[in-house]
Amino acid sequence: MSNKITIPQTIQEAWNDRKGPIVFSTVSEDAVPNSIYATCVSIFEENSIIVANNFFNKTMKNITSGSKGVILFITNEDKAFQVKGHIEYVTEGKAFDDMKKWNPERLPGHGAAILVVEEIFSGAEKLV
Repeated sequence: MSNKITIPQTIQEAWNDRKGPIVFSTVSEDAVPNSIYATCVSIFEENSIIVANNFFNKTMKNITSGSKGVILFITNEDKAFQVKGHIEYVTEGKAFDDMKKWNPERLPGHGAAILVVEEIFSGAEKLV
């Protein structure tokens, strides 16, 4: 079972101060890593981060094969964070509806990839 945690306030503040896109990484069944840049992202319910599926291809294949994931972001002060956890994918329900509220209308928003937070690092330091 997962070790789902609540994202601490300090990390939420760092998230709100991030610059540029995040990097969302998954891995295939054959252990081949895949990373994408994503800008359509949001913290959801204080224990997960949603990445809107606007144009997933390899990422979607990896998610459906059971990949865990990692999100990497950097703050305006150049402090980097890694958020790791398992991924749930939905095309309806509360998380999907939330994503549809902030995902730009011009983008398809096929579904919501929900990274349920299990660990957070800054550099080599494990924060939670």
